[in-house]
Amino acid sequence: MGDLDFEIITRTWPYLLAGLQYTLQLTVVAAFGGVIFGTLLAMARLSSNKTLSLIAAAYVNLMRSIPLLLVIFWFYFLMPIVLQTITGSERPVQLGADRSAYITFIMFEAAYFCEIMRAGIQSISKGQVNAGYALGLTYRQSMQLVVLPQAFRNMLPILLTQTIVLFQDVSLVSLLNVTDFVGAAVKVAQRDSRVVEMYLFVAVVYFVLSFALSTLVKQLQKRFAIIR
Repeated sequence: MGDLDFEIITRTWPYLLAGLQYTLQLTVVAAFGGVIFGTLLAMARLSSNKTLSLIAAAYVNLMRSIPLLLVIFWFYFLMPIVLQTITGSERPVQLGADRSAYITFIMFEAAYFCEIMRAGIQSISKGQVNAGYALGLTYRQSMQLVVLPQAFRNMLPILLTQTIVLFQDVSLVSLLNVTDFVGAAVKVAQRDSRVVEMYLFVAVVYFVLSFALSTLVKQLQKRFAIIR
């Protein structure tokens, strides 16, 4: 342990910081997109239209039943071939590692956010929906103005918890040679033969950020009472 050189972190900090910024950016975009798509899926699953409900349920069950790593490889390697077939192009339509990462995480996380939002919507009393109808609101207006705001409040701590998991899962994009935080650390470690220093630093950063967010979630759980 005496030959460890933690100054490598200082020398490569701008490069590592750029990787961390990419990780945070992908996390925020995937969480935001996943919540929107997941909310639509949740509403579809709760729809009285059986066909729509079955399609949404099949999508959610598929995404929740296969490893994230496999989904990443599907979109990166197979989607270009699928798009080639659909468009009739002579060559596979290349999405690129960055675009594949964003699409993959949004679509994958949407399945998990869907179940969270579905539970949140079901936690709201049906009497409030009926009250909206009595005021002349349509189903869409009742969901938008009455149900969804309360559901988001109820599910906010769980949504943030899932976002923490997403933040940790984003490290898998380094397998596509994307320079996220882990990818940047791996490249520095391999170039300068400082594996221990880099991996230890990455672990500390992930721990600090995840612990801070977990503390925030606990505070929100105490502050926000569940509305029933």
